Amino acid sequence: MPISDETIDNPRALRIRRAADLTDVRERRRYGRMLVEGPQAVREAVAFVPSALHDVFVEVTNAPDPMAAGEDGHAHPHAWASPRLAGVAEAADAAGAYVHPVTSRVMHRLAPEAQGVVAVADLPSPAMPTDDRGGCPGMVAAFWQIRDPGNAGAVIRVADAAGCAAAVFVDDCVDAYGPKVARSTAGSLFHLPVVHLSTSDFLGWSAGSGLPLIAADVHGMPDVRPVPLPALLARRSVASRGGRVCVLFGNEARGLPDSLLVRADEVASIPMYGHAESLNLATSAAVLLYALAMSGRQGTSAGDVDAGAGTGRGSAAAAVGGSAGTTGVVE
Repeated sequence: MPISDETIDNPRALRIRRAADLTDVRERRRYGRMLVEGPQAVREAVAFVPSALHDVFVEVTNAPDPMAAGEDGHAHPHAWASPRLAGVAEAADAAGAYVHPVTSRVMHRLAPEAQGVVAVADLPSPAMPTDDRGGCPGMVAAFWQIRDPGNAGAVIRVADAAGCAAAVFVDDCVDAYGPKVARSTAGSLFHLPVVHLSTSDFLGWSAGSGLPLIAADVHGMPDVRPVPLPALLARRSVASRGGRVCVLFGNEARGLPDSLLVRADEVASIPMYGHAESLNLATSAAVLLYALAMSGRQGTSAGDVDAGAGTGRGSAAAAVGGSAGTTGVVE
């Protein structure tokens, strides 16, 4: 579909209002569509799920330049607001999306922090991946009652970078397809399935997945003490699985309840070697998931790491569920 010749300058245009309405979760569910904000997220959607794209709105300068050239060196009738946006517009056009040039005031109406480009895409219909034997093909990162959109986007990005087969939002979580979450994933939302499950459905899936369930929690319970991460990696039962585990992280402020801890095969904590009291959720997820991923991919355990680290002064285990008031940092 060719790039529209018309530049939309009216923030109240029907197409703009309908797209802007998708910031509301009720409208997303009603229409089965979502907003994708920012050059990186839109570019990844174009590359990985082009058939899901509908409208792509790209900001132009106020004074169109008919000789403006895109990244392909060809002349275009639109003066895109930056060469980066020109590349996104052309890729979206080549993928079959309907590209609309818009003014800065229209872009502000759609998404003030979108850096000049917003897309409307179908909501994904993700499912848990399975291998030929019906089991899960790799590591899974699960998050119970994650509430902060920035945290949610950051942990999806971490799960993607660590090579997880899926990310799971368990129980009452923020909507993974809200604009801020999608933007914070920097495109990772389109690289792996992000599945919402109730607590009971998650536990049912976990029991039949063939993956050990590791709960990330600093406190554990009186009769279930957390194992420091180096000691966990040194165990043959974990190291021999090639990274095929499910790691469950808790709510940013409250961690995991006992009712979930008792269902885990292991409870793990991250040792603190300095004086920090805890790590935020996204950092904790990055440390734990990467440690498991690297151990599994190298085919070696961490037996040469001091399994007792973190037991001395200034080395209390990190609160993997995060602490009140902390948020994941995203670019």
